[in-house]
Amino acid sequence: MKHDYRTPYSQLLFAAAFVASVILTSRPCLAHTAAPPATKLIELGSRLELFVDDALIDHLTGAQLKLHSPTRAEKVLEFDKPWEGSTCGFFTVLEDNGLFRLYYRGSATNPLGNDRHTDQNPLTVCYAESRDGVHWIRPNLGLVEFRGSKENNIMWMGQEALAFAPFLDKNPATPPAERYKATAAGIIPGRKQYALIGFTSPDGLRWTKLADRSIIPDDTSNAFDSQNVAFWDTNREKYVAFYRAQKAGTRWTKFAESKDFASWPAESMAWFDYGDVPMEQLYTNAATPYKRALHIYIGFPNRYQPHRSLPNQGRNAGINDAVFMSSRDGQHWDRRFLESFLRPGRDELNWTDRNNYIAAGLIQTAPDELSLYFSQNYRHDTAHLRRGVLRLDGMVSVNAGYHGGEFVTKPFTYQGDSLVLNFETSAAGSIRLELQDERGRPISGYELENFPPLWGDKIEHTVAWTANPQWGTSLKKLEGLPIRLRVVLRDADLYSMQFRPTPPAPKP
Repeated sequence: MKHDYRTPYSQLLFAAAFVASVILTSRPCLAHTAAPPATKLIELGSRLELFVDDALIDHLTGAQLKLHSPTRAEKVLEFDKPWEGSTCGFFTVLEDNGLFRLYYRGSATNPLGNDRHTDQNPLTVCYAESRDGVHWIRPNLGLVEFRGSKENNIMWMGQEALAFAPFLDKNPATPPAERYKATAAGIIPGRKQYALIGFTSPDGLRWTKLADRSIIPDDTSNAFDSQNVAFWDTNREKYVAFYRAQKAGTRWTKFAESKDFASWPAESMAWFDYGDVPMEQLYTNAATPYKRALHIYIGFPNRYQPHRSLPNQGRNAGINDAVFMSSRDGQHWDRRFLESFLRPGRDELNWTDRNNYIAAGLIQTAPDELSLYFSQNYRHDTAHLRRGVLRLDGMVSVNAGYHGGEFVTKPFTYQGDSLVLNFETSAAGSIRLELQDERGRPISGYELENFPPLWGDKIEHTVAWTANPQWGTSLKKLEGLPIRLRVVLRDADLYSMQFRPTPPAPKP
């Protein structure tokens, strides 16, 4: 049927069609095809979710995951004690009831000026502590004699100090006498290469060796020849170890697990799977569960470039930086960020071998701040440990530039009645949200146009839709239902999100 556009009726129809087309095309990104349901529904519960990977993301448009490097802060320790020396290394930092503890290898300066370890030039395990993560002290422990005196911060002396890595055991069945545990690379009779020696301690200072045997029976080339990380994994309810080995001539990492820390079955051992990325020499892994979201593992491997050296660097060739990785199961690791997480920087003394090693352990030192620690000026008289600072949850974000972008999550359910975001924008930037059903259709009252743009820099911000003032920030009516979250960003970063129950009002 043809219309005569000169008639009033036809002109009215034409005008209505034109207005409808303008509305559809001007509505920001809402005229997209509804996404099909995912094969598996994600049960978020009330856990904190970090955007370190795309585990929750269905698709991105004009946005991307962005790696954030730490800000260099102050020196926290200068290795100027005679039992420390310029080759201190393999650092571990942890928290115990508000006390931050730092463990590291000392390598006493040899009077002859070389690296040979003798009775007068021993390997040691040293200890420092702090209440704020910034100011560190070396307590006089009075435990180990060094050159005629016990006035020092040495906990252990001998070959096992090469790569001594403690952890606070969170296993609820652990007896008080074994509240702390540690692994160490040691040499035992009859074994051609390093063994992984187990230790226990009631207080993290006085240590007992389990036995002169390797607790993990792995004879892979160069196994344990580095810092090997172990911990009680609440996800598995088992002990887990991430340890060094060599794969096809490349320094790699392996996984193992144990029910009791003393016995590690061979069938539990497996190579880390880094996915389809170039093979790189990774000296350490510095990998542990993220304390605020224990279902996510994060690591800061030290990457070694053996064929790059400064002029006259000598036999200790190579340079190092640190990279970032994450995992959801501790075995399959996301290494999408091949660029450096921690560069050597302008100090030329950090462009020599074995610098920029990040300590195992990431601690929260302020309500909005994470601290990590890394080695500087290795093999030089100015060797020291420096602090780096990240915002809370701030390793990776979903980022969009000035022209904007967005992402939509996979379908999920949640528990709670409010949504809390960790985000930052520029003065011109913004973040807007929309709740969708499982098929990607906007839920009435939670459309994008009913969400006022967020701008600013907030670690914890509870969001609200203005179309439903009677609900306030409550999302209780959607609890347990499969939904998607659409996030539209402009010159902004989103780091993490969490559904939470609204806290009770204070009593009058």
